[in-house]
Amino acid sequence: MTLTAALKDVDGIFERFAARQVAPGIVYGVIVDGGLVHAGGHGTLRAGDEARPARDSVFRIASMTKSFTAAAILLLRDEDRLRLDDPVVAWVPELASAQAGHPADSPPVTIRSLLTMSAGLPTDDPWGDRQQGLPLRRFSTLLRGPWLPAWPADTRYEYSNLGYGILGRVITNVAGLEYKDFVRARLLEPLGMTATTYVPSEIPADRLAHGHVRRDDAWLEEAIDPYGALASMGGVLTTVEDLARWVAGFTDAYPPRGDADRNHPLHRATRREMQQVQRSIEPELTWRSVELPPTLSSGGYGYGLFVSDDLRLGRVVGHGGGYPGFGSNMRWHPASGIGVIAFGNARYAPTLHPVVEALASLVRRLPDRTRRVVPWPQTIAARASVERLLKRWDEADATALFSMNVELDEPLARRRAAIDRLRKVHGALMADPSVEPETHGPSHLAWWMRGDRGRVRIEVLMSPERPPRVQALGLTSVPEPPTRLIKAAKRLTTSLRTPGPAWPTSLRLADGLDAAATWRALRAAEAQFGPVKLGQVMAGDGITTATWRLTGGRGDLDLTLTADPKTGELTAVAFVPLATEPPIHAV
Repeated sequence: MTLTAALKDVDGIFERFAARQVAPGIVYGVIVDGGLVHAGGHGTLRAGDEARPARDSVFRIASMTKSFTAAAILLLRDEDRLRLDDPVVAWVPELASAQAGHPADSPPVTIRSLLTMSAGLPTDDPWGDRQQGLPLRRFSTLLRGPWLPAWPADTRYEYSNLGYGILGRVITNVAGLEYKDFVRARLLEPLGMTATTYVPSEIPADRLAHGHVRRDDAWLEEAIDPYGALASMGGVLTTVEDLARWVAGFTDAYPPRGDADRNHPLHRATRREMQQVQRSIEPELTWRSVELPPTLSSGGYGYGLFVSDDLRLGRVVGHGGGYPGFGSNMRWHPASGIGVIAFGNARYAPTLHPVVEALASLVRRLPDRTRRVVPWPQTIAARASVERLLKRWDEADATALFSMNVELDEPLARRRAAIDRLRKVHGALMADPSVEPETHGPSHLAWWMRGDRGRVRIEVLMSPERPPRVQALGLTSVPEPPTRLIKAAKRLTTSLRTPGPAWPTSLRLADGLDAAATWRALRAAEAQFGPVKLGQVMAGDGITTATWRLTGGRGDLDLTLTADPKTGELTAVAFVPLATEPPIHAV
C-alpha cells in the first residue's frame, strides 16, 4: 500500500472519532521519515466559533510535558551537573522532612526515583492536575510536607504528577535558571519549536485552542491555568507542527549509527535511553470481543515516556496527556519511525484510542518502512556452510565452522550421523523460498529447507568471538504426513471456513477422545480465527502425528492431529492459537 492510501485510512479513523463529538475540536498529525507528512483537524478551537483546528493551532498537552522535563534532567546529567542517583534532597532542601514519611528502611528518594515514577508517592490524578498554576513560593511550603507515601521508594511503579513537579524544581536549582526558561533555551529553541511555550499569554488569540467541559449537553469553556510551580508535569502548550519535531527526535535515535550526532540537544544514545523500560508496569490484557483473541501488551515507564511491547507491532513509545479542558496523545514505532499525535480541547479527551488505531494501521500497511533486525554477514555465511554440510559432510569445513563447545556438547561424529539420517528421510534438500528466514538478533538465523519427502528446519546461533562461529546448530526433521492425516487436516480447515453444527462425520474419533470437548474446540477456533487456510507442516513424525500452520485474517493457529496408524481414528486433536507474529524490534 502507498503512503497516500495509508493516510486516507488515518483520516477515516479520525473522522469517525470526531463524529463521536467527544471534544469541540481535534487535530492530528502523522510523522514519517523524521517529519510531519500529514495533518488534519475537525470541529472548532472554541465552542460556538468556526475556527477549525489546524497544524499550527496551539493546545495544552498536559502530561506529555513530562518528556520535556525528563529530557532536561538528562541534559544536565550528560553535562555532569547532576547524577540520576543523587538524593533529591541534595538539590531541593525543602524535602528534608519529606523522607521521614517513608519506612525507616526505605532508601532515599533519588532523581531516578522521580523520573521513573517509583518514588513511592501515591497517584495524584486529578489533584495534581489542579496544581499546574501553583505559585512558586507556595510550592516550597508544599515540598516541606508532611507527605503520606504509598510505598517505600524504588519498589514499584505508581504515576505521580507531584514527582515531576519536584523535578522541575531540581532543574531550576541545578541550572540556576527558571525551569521554563531552561527548557526553552536548551531544548525548544535549538529544535526550532518556536510555537511551543508554557505561557498562554504568549500565544496569538486566533491560534489558541480553548479548553472545554461538557455540562448538560453543552460545551462550557474551562480556564487555562497560568505558568506555575508544577508546569514541569503538564504545562506545555504546542502545535502539531512543533510536537512532530519533538517526536521525530526520538524516532531519529534509531538505528544506532556512526554519523554525526549534532542535530539535537540530546545525544542519540540519551534519546534511546529515554525510550527504554526503567520501571516495569503490570502487563495489560485487552479483549476486543468474545470472538477475537485478546491482545496482550507489557512494558513500563522510561524517562518521561511510556514504553509498551505490543505482541503484534513490537515496541511502541509515547505518552498521553489529560487536563481540565484538554486531552492529547503521542505514540511512535521506533522500528519504522512512524508516529501519530492528536490533541483535543475537551477535559481528558480520549485521544489515545484513535492514535493507537492509526499507528497500528500505518505500521501494518507500510511494512517496507520497518527496519528489521539484520543478521551479521558471518551469520549469513554460516547458513551457506551448514547447507554445504547437509549436502556433503566435510570434516575440515565442520571444524572451521563450529566453535569449541560444539564437539563437547555433541560429538561431530554423531552430528554427521544425524545429517546422514536426514538425507535418507528427506532426500536432497533445497532452500524453501516460501518461508521467510527468522532472526531474533544479529547472531541468530533460522530457515527451512525442502526435500523430496518433507522439510527440515535449521537454526544457528553464533558465538561472541571475532570472527564468530556456530555455537549451536538445530536440525528439526518434519517428514511428509501420511495421507490420512493430510485429508483430516484439509477437512477441518474447511470446517473452519463457515460455522457448522457438528463434528465432520467423515473424521472418526477414538473412544478415548472426548468428542464433545473436541467439537467445542473446533467451534471456538472457527469463531475466533475462521476462515483460515491450510499452511505448511511445522512438526510431525511422518507416521502418527503432524502439526500444520493455519493462517487467517484474524490470526494464526496450529492444528495438531494424531491418529492410530491401524484404525485411522483420531486420538488427539488440538487447536493452539499463536500468540502473535514475531515482534518487531527497533534496530
